[in-house]
Amino acid sequence: MAPLEGRVAVVTGAGQGLGAAEAIALAGAGARVVLNDLPGPGLDAVADLIRATGGESVVCPGDVAEWSTGEALLGAYGGIDILVNNAGVLRDRMVFSMSEQEWDTVIRVHLRGHFVTTRLATAYWRSLAKANGRPAYARIVNTASEAFLLGSAGQPNYAAAKGGIVALTLATARGCHRYGVRANAICPRARTAMTGELMGPPPEGPDPLAPERVTPLVTYLAGPAGERITGEVFVAHGDVVAVLGPPTVRAAFHASGPQWTADELDATLGKMFAADPPRPGFVCEDTLPLASDTFGEDT
Repeated sequence: MAPLEGRVAVVTGAGQGLGAAEAIALAGAGARVVLNDLPGPGLDAVADLIRATGGESVVCPGDVAEWSTGEALLGAYGGIDILVNNAGVLRDRMVFSMSEQEWDTVIRVHLRGHFVTTRLATAYWRSLAKANGRPAYARIVNTASEAFLLGSAGQPNYAAAKGGIVALTLATARGCHRYGVRANAICPRARTAMTGELMGPPPEGPDPLAPERVTPLVTYLAGPAGERITGEVFVAHGDVVAVLGPPTVRAAFHASGPQWTADELDATLGKMFAADPPRPGFVCEDTLPLASDTFGEDT
């Protein structure tokens, strides 16, 4: 029996790229898949491919940030077991040049889009758990990005949205654990239409950044083994799966009196931040050297 036989999976951004690959993989594992993206030929093509290989899927186009779209996604098969949030857009620009619309569009699609589906799915699972007297089968895989770790200079909207998605994932994992919800985030490196300009053309032969390289982790987290994993953030690409750790405290200081003074702060923190020019310290670059051993350097 396929590991996801009888389960219903909702995948947003499923019309192309990573979302399409994830939907196909989930269907291959036995799930009935609800495909969401903006209206276009991509959704129908993915649905046809799933059906041609013996899978079951339904197309549910619409703006994922709209409440009505979220309701339609959950209602397509009358329930949900797995939610994979992947829909996103880019509007890259430096923060001093970014328009209001460029900021709002990216935050809306990524962060609000993740919220709408998460809000409706967790409410459904909470009601189901209470009605049945036991935790529901409930899996969420959200799509973050290493941009939030690096503070990508040309993507302040995207980095902020992805950081928000990680925080949303952790809050969901902690707040909904009792109802059976297991929520995790992935930071994938995948060569898609959205990232093509950044990552360049694929190499000859196997592509370590092919979206299909990420799907085994998504399917694993969506499956029975996902019961043991929640509130985690992964980096995934090629043959690499890295589990990120939480931020650490670099240093802690205490005032000598009831509160800090400007002179005492300068005497204490001035020694720690003496670099000239200053460099952002709350940046995680540890993931950058990660490369696929199977295919060589891929960054």
